[in-house]
Amino acid sequence: MNALKLTTLFCLFGLSATPVLADDAMGMMKMMKGGEVIAVMPDGHMGTMTMTDEKMMGDMMKMSKPLDHCVMMMTGADGKTYMVDTSTPEATKECEKMAK
Repeated sequence: MNALKLTTLFCLFGLSATPVLADDAMGMMKMMKGGEVIAVMPDGHMGTMTMTDEKMMGDMMKMSKPLDHCVMMMTGADGKTYMVDTSTPEATKECEKMAK
């Protein structure tokens, strides 16, 4: 009888932790840190790197420009990654709403 009670208790505890584990498995988005670089490939896989020295940071900054608006990307049914045009006010509003 005690074994049944303990099993029930562990099952209830496990079920209560399931949503937390599901959120973690979904890959929650986070704010980028200074010196972090994200690469997005056409097939949708991504990678990150942290620049470790000032020379590397300076070289990367020469090739870059700051974002002036929200940017959205999506993967289509064909498996390719697309950048969504968010230049209209409506699209910008939707992008900012998603990023919150």
